[in-house]
Formats: sequence, C-alpha cells, structure tokens
Amino acid sequence: MVVLTALAFVIALLCGGLIVGGRLGLGRTRYGEDKPQRFHVGDVSRLGGLAVGAGLSLAWITGALIDGRLVGLNLYLDIWYVLSWLLVLLPAVVVGQMEDVTQRLSVRYRLLATVLSGGLACFFLDAGVPRLGVDWLDAILLAWPWAGGLLALLAIAGLPHAFNIIDGYNGLAGTVALLVCLALAHVALQVGDRALAAQMMALAGATGGFLFWNYPRGLIFAGDGGSYLWGGVIALACVTLVERHPTVSPWFPALLLIYPVWETVFSIYRKSVRGGSPSVADALHFHQLIYRRLVRRVIHDDHARQILTRNNRTSPYLWGFTALTVFPAVLFWQNTPVLMFFCGLFVVTYVLAYLAIVRFKVPGWLRR
Repeated sequence: MVVLTALAFVIALLCGGLIVGGRLGLGRTRYGEDKPQRFHVGDVSRLGGLAVGAGLSLAWITGALIDGRLVGLNLYLDIWYVLSWLLVLLPAVVVGQMEDVTQRLSVRYRLLATVLSGGLACFFLDAGVPRLGVDWLDAILLAWPWAGGLLALLAIAGLPHAFNIIDGYNGLAGTVALLVCLALAHVALQVGDRALAAQMMALAGATGGFLFWNYPRGLIFAGDGGSYLWGGVIALACVTLVERHPTVSPWFPALLLIYPVWETVFSIYRKSVRGGSPSVADALHFHQLIYRRLVRRVIHDDHARQILTRNNRTSPYLWGFTALTVFPAVLFWQNTPVLMFFCGLFVVTYVLAYLAIVRFKVPGWLRR
C-alpha cells in the first residue's frame, strides 16, 4: 500500500511540475480579475486536477495489474473495478477541466455532469446508502430501496461542488481531501477492506504530490477538475464503505465531511435569504471572511507577496476546523449517537463562529 501511495505521489508531483513549467502546453490560464473568489496575483494554471487524476488513475491501474502477478501487495484491487470507478467519474472530471480551461460553462452544465457521474455510479457500481442509523429512516430505506440509491446519487453529485466551494486558498481543499482520505483508509483497514484503503491511500498520495506545488507557493491550483475528482472519489468511497460494512456508522462519513457539506448548505441558505441565486459566486464564504478579518495584513513592498502571504496564513485556520471533525469521526466511527452529536456541535459552532466574524467579535488571540 505504501508503494501505491508513493507511486501516486511521484506521478502527481512530476505532472504538476510539467504543468507549472508549461512543458505540456498547459501552463498559466487566465482568470478574471473581477472574480470575487480570486485571491492571487497573475495567471496561475488551474489544471492541478490533471496531476491528481494522473497520479490516482495510474496508481490504481498499476496496483491492480501487478498485485499478485509481479509482486504480492495484497491490495485485492480488481482491474475492471478500478476502471469502472474511473469511467463513472469521467463526465464530472472532464466537464470540470473544460471549465478550468474555458471558464464559460454555466453551473447548470457542471451540475448535470456530476449528476451524470452519480447516476452512472448507482447503475454500474450499484451504489446505494443502505441505512442511516435511525430506526424509522432505516425502515423507509428497507421498504423503498430506491431511496438509498437517490441518497448515493445526491452525495456523489453534490460533494464535488462542496469541495469546489472550499477550494479558495492555497492548500485548503487539498489538505481537507488529504485528511479525509487518510481517515477513510484507516477505517477501511479496521474492517479489513484493503482494496478501498489502497484506493484512498493512492488519492492521498496524488493529493500530496499536488500540494507540493500548491502550498505555500500557489504555483498551481486544483480548479474545478481537481475539486470534482476529490469530491467524486471521496463520496463514492464513503457510500461504498457504509454499503459493504454494517459495522461502519453512516454518520462516520457525515461527520468526516461536515465542513464542506455544511459550508455548501449554509451558503445556499445565506444567498437565498438575501434574495440571490445560490449559483452566483460571492466573497462571503467562511474561509473568505477569515482571510479578510482574522489574518493580519502583511506589510511588504511587493503587493503580490502581501496577497500570497495572507493567502497562506488563511488555510491553517480551516485545517484546525477540519481536524475537529476528522479526529472524533475516526475515534467513534461505529458509534452513531456520538457521531450525530458531533455533527450537531459542528453546525452550532460554525454558525456562531461565522456570526462572530461578521460582527467583528473575534477574540484577539485568534488574529495573526
């Protein structure tokens, strides 16, 4: 499994270097100066998802082909299974990469692409949520099995956009994805699912190779393609883990991913009550408020260095926020009531923290 992780890391690292250096003809891409989510100077490539995808897919395929044939890695990866994963996620990733290049695809088309990937996963991989850990809800899923498929479709179609929302600063979405992958791999190993653990470790390795270029220097961004890849693979892994192993609480992935999911839900609510469209980007997400109101201004002669330094200082706040959900999720992955409690606690903490930042009522020790 270590070999697979290292392979994914090296491939993503090399591909990222080639993109950064413009050796693949995929160098810097122009990004509108008027975009509210722009927090960098200059034209930086948004095709980091290609590096992550290359590392992930080649590691999966290589592991499936050589395990038990050339070396005994005990990964239990089936070549047709990993190819199926890659193919069902292809529509979302391709459309995301197209948006990174053209920046002309509407939210509607991108949403349709992720819904298509979710539908393909439900049809070809039989993805479905078999239980929710609440008796009366489990009875509904037992009576109407299609409802479990609908929940899986919602997860696989929605999580890519949740990762896209939090992909605002160097190292933010990538580190969240890395922590989630490690947590999923850990629990998969606890229940003896080495194949799923290997898949997650490969994604963790590929993400690490990307982060080498992304944090702290911001030489490459994940873009929509990278966010959709992270969200799609992680959502499908969560559904698969709960579906295969009854001992894993369905609230384990819920708590694990509560930060990007709740950020999305809260953003939809916030925009709706203000009379705006949820599909219109703004600069009022939690990480953007932290950037403007918690991170102290940096005094440099070079404007670009000022923005880069403040950008880099923003992500650690959210890493800590994510760790507060990842650690209890890993510790209590079998305990549904405790996981539900922590989910509720996160929602309350998030709303209170958001209101405190908006109202400038933040403790001085949090400012830096």
